Amino acid sequence: MWVAMYYNNRDVRLEKMPIPKIGPGELLVKVKACGICGSDVMEWYRIKKAPRVLGHEMTGEIVKLGKDVKNYKIGDRVFVSHHVPCNECHYCLMGYHTLCDTLHSTNFDPGGFAEYVRVPEINVDRGVYLLPQEMSYEEGTFIEPLGCVVRGQRLANVQKGNTVLIIGSGISGLLHIQLAYALGAKQVIATDVNKYRLKAAKKFGAVPINAKTNVSARVCEVNDNRLADRVIICTSAISAIQQGLQSVDRGGWILFFAPTEPGVEIPFPLFELWNKGVTLTSTYAAVEQDLKQAIELIRTRKVNVKEMITDRLNLKDTALGFKLVAEAKESIKVIIKP
Repeated sequence: MWVAMYYNNRDVRLEKMPIPKIGPGELLVKVKACGICGSDVMEWYRIKKAPRVLGHEMTGEIVKLGKDVKNYKIGDRVFVSHHVPCNECHYCLMGYHTLCDTLHSTNFDPGGFAEYVRVPEINVDRGVYLLPQEMSYEEGTFIEPLGCVVRGQRLANVQKGNTVLIIGSGISGLLHIQLAYALGAKQVIATDVNKYRLKAAKKFGAVPINAKTNVSARVCEVNDNRLADRVIICTSAISAIQQGLQSVDRGGWILFFAPTEPGVEIPFPLFELWNKGVTLTSTYAAVEQDLKQAIELIRTRKVNVKEMITDRLNLKDTALGFKLVAEAKESIKVIIKP
């Protein structure tokens, strides 16, 4: 089978490898669509395990069943979660499933930028979801990223009537805009330095603010002289993180949705945040509760993902897809269709 082998952001090669052989309890899935995630082009994160086949926002069709697989059949249209928790450790029992060691060690084989993937037994048990009839394979590639957004806003306690500030209007930021409104936010404000992305943020209902301006002052201007109840930071840029810290209102919450590189230290005004009663939190990945909610949000069109797709490419053009996502100019969602 053909795969897109990642060496670095500027070197993604079309290569051949054997179709994975499945064992008892496993599935073989023919990949129909796989989105390129912003984390796929975080070179500092990915290159240490290169060369490898990336791609985790994957949908496809089951073409082979391992012995004893009972809940699925050949021809089923599915989304497959690459990371799954054990549901038994201290962290899972405390509700912190994405901190589970098992979740951080599980994956499908080899990755979504391939013609076929093998789904291990543990993923079959707790990470395979049938696509609703009204959901396309392309729309299904948003289940994982939207699930991460769902989890993030749940942890950040986004509530009806909130004013929500989104720092960074890439794909995650745009999903956050739509979800905040779906949860009843009074107003969503979004920042970016890219005019194309600010236009997209406005299209999905946010008040756009150029990040090169005084963001906290502009938030007050459009929010009845108040800062934001919830601030969601979807970029690792230090200046953007500082803007987020400056833009949260009393009693507000700040969600760090995107990580910096390891070792980067961010100074923050502890007294001011303490005095204002601000809660800081972070999030990583998504699990069953989040993914099921994401599926329903997409199925019911409460979150419009179809209009976020800007580029559809063949597997042989995956290198171009990585270039588009890494440059982040005039593309939002890039989907590879093997």
